[in-house]
Amino acid sequence: MENDTGAAFQLDSSPEAMIQIKVEFTGGLEMLFSDQREHQLSLPRMDETGCLANIAFLVRYLCSNVMTDKRKEMFVLDEAVRPGILVLINDADWELEGENSYVLREADNIFFVSTLHGG
Repeated sequence: MENDTGAAFQLDSSPEAMIQIKVEFTGGLEMLFSDQREHQLSLPRMDETGCLANIAFLVRYLCSNVMTDKRKEMFVLDEAVRPGILVLINDADWELEGENSYVLREADNIFFVSTLHGG
């Protein structure tokens, strides 16, 4: 990842600085992530600014490190989860959990469901 000046961030990857979470995709989103529905991820506890990792950081991380498809716009719009994608945090609507500001915790399950359909 890079900051506004283009310099790469150095994130601490030591075991104690990492959290393990599960991320799932459905409704067609899995095609953006190697056609794999479930991903077990090891993420830094802190984001590139030194704050606790939250959903906003997870979305950036997914786009930079997990997404294999070049069509990022199918997942994010203006650096946020695009409208039409339902996000569940441990089976609860992310709107009840603080949306992008929700701080990730060990063993969280984050589920992205596309409700967008072609026609």
